[in-house]
Amino acid sequence: MTDCGLDTVLALIGGKWKMLILYHVCHAPRRFGELRRLLPGISEKMLIQDLRQMQESNLLVRKDYQQVPPKVEYSITPFGRSLGKSLAPLCAWGDKNRKRVLGKKFPQKQVV
Repeated sequence: MTDCGLDTVLALIGGKWKMLILYHVCHAPRRFGELRRLLPGISEKMLIQDLRQMQESNLLVRKDYQQVPPKVEYSITPFGRSLGKSLAPLCAWGDKNRKRVLGKKFPQKQVV
């Protein structure tokens, strides 16, 4: 456990996709297919799993319109929005340092 609270944040949005899901849902309610298009490379199984976990953590709300064809929409909760706002400085840092980070090869850790 750390003194800065990062362990708490990572318990909610750790992993490869949850921060990006939160980012996209913070801007507007999103349908499942829309999230798939916004997150190239995510599998359907992983998106379903992460959305369910984020609902259970009260970050997102799932609204099922009970219609045919199925329409389901995910939106941010006030709790999720508070976390999303705290990610804004990370987004700014990433934008500022994108070329430096992506243009550089980092040494791989060797497993002993």
